Amino acid sequence: MQEYHRKLMGEELSGLGIKELGNLENQLEMSLKGVRMKKDQILTNEVKELHQKGSLVHQQNVELHRKINLIHKENAELQKVIEEKHRKEDIATSNPPYTINYGYDMLTPISLHLSQPQPQHGEPPAKAMKLGYSYDLSL
Repeated sequence: MQEYHRKLMGEELSGLGIKELGNLENQLEMSLKGVRMKKDQILTNEVKELHQKGSLVHQQNVELHRKINLIHKENAELQKVIEEKHRKEDIATSNPPYTINYGYDMLTPISLHLSQPQPQHGEPPAKAMKLGYSYDLSL
């Protein structure tokens, strides 16, 4: 067995004839062909497996991109809602409802006093106005 192994390794070939060397060559070629076929089968299986994994990763990538786009869209919509809310809050705080701003400080209190109208140049003084109820006794 050791001698056969050495011959397959190319050692101690000096005592062999042409026919024996031809047989040994054929055996080596058949063995090499089997090894190459096994190697090709293993590589083919690995390539198929990698293609399957690549396809799965691609599908996951597409799904993640879809989710990212959906999240971006939702974020944009939420941002619009927040901006609209801030706009409404700004309007509500800057101009309270039913107020008129004529350039005066709206927070400073205004003091009003009633007084009689003053006569203009050359006008006779106005008569004082009577306030109160009048009753018609002819009823």
